[in-house]
Amino acid sequence: MKKLINSAETVVGDALRGLAAAHPSLRIDHERRLVLRAEPKDYGTVALVSGGGSGHEPLHSGYVGFGMLDAACPGEIFTSPAPQHWLDAAVAAERGAGVLLIVKNYAGDVMNAEIAAELAAERRLDLRTVIIADDVSLEPPVRRGTGTALLVHRLVGAAAEQGHDLDELHALAVRVAASGRSMGLALRPATVPAAGNPTFELGDDEIEWGVGIHGEPGRERQPLGTARELAGRLVDPILADGLPSGPAIVLLSGLGSTPLIELYVMHAEIVALLAHAGVTVARALVGNHVTALDMAGCSLTVLPVDDELLSLWDSPVETPVLRWGR
Repeated sequence: MKKLINSAETVVGDALRGLAAAHPSLRIDHERRLVLRAEPKDYGTVALVSGGGSGHEPLHSGYVGFGMLDAACPGEIFTSPAPQHWLDAAVAAERGAGVLLIVKNYAGDVMNAEIAAELAAERRLDLRTVIIADDVSLEPPVRRGTGTALLVHRLVGAAAEQGHDLDELHALAVRVAASGRSMGLALRPATVPAAGNPTFELGDDEIEWGVGIHGEPGRERQPLGTARELAGRLVDPILADGLPSGPAIVLLSGLGSTPLIELYVMHAEIVALLAHAGVTVARALVGNHVTALDMAGCSLTVLPVDDELLSLWDSPVETPVLRWGR
């Protein structure tokens, strides 16, 4: 294992020190491992909190800021934050109008967030939860949460800045979460520092199709193909899951070790395949946004949108990763 780390035990804490040094717009609570806005939003607005295991950077901490999250709670690598961790983030971010937790559909994340919600109720903190379950490689209710989480962060975060109340934001989050669809593939597995070995094995001429973002194997092992063929293996199951024609936001995220030139090759093929099916790419994000440590491969997320959602997307945002309009 070759990694730029001090030790497997200190990776997350050390990375948070670097995050703090690189981005003064963030306030890092190192003792409780919270990432917060250095300048909180106005009192009387709903706070958005997300989190999960580390290893998916820049998700979630890179999207804390104006127009997106108020707080993120990074757990250990591929490990859910504890209930108290979720609660600490909610309490630190709360601005008098309630808190919305955005949680990916993994057993540990969901269970711990539910316990945190119970603890919040004991404190009379108005807290709602939305579960992201967008991975079409699996059937409901076991679908994992992947790229749609980022789109919820952005769209609901934009609406929160506009002053929408908790009921409205929760409804919007549920709507976006239900509409987004994702599919991923891996060319090479991830290596978790604490383990020191790849999470699964792949031959030089194989891909893992339907892979998750926690290093787990996918739905099926398949032969390697051209970018056009691999793009079809991502797009086809998303279309088959009932994706409607019309405009969409498309997120093509590398999984940590895929160079941007390859992602652009894939994006060109994906845009053509979606256009053939009547889906127009209204907005796109291409790059490492929702990763899995050093896994090679990519994940495609497609979200149907209307004028309301596009207006929210285009509104000002200022985070370490996404910035426009301010």
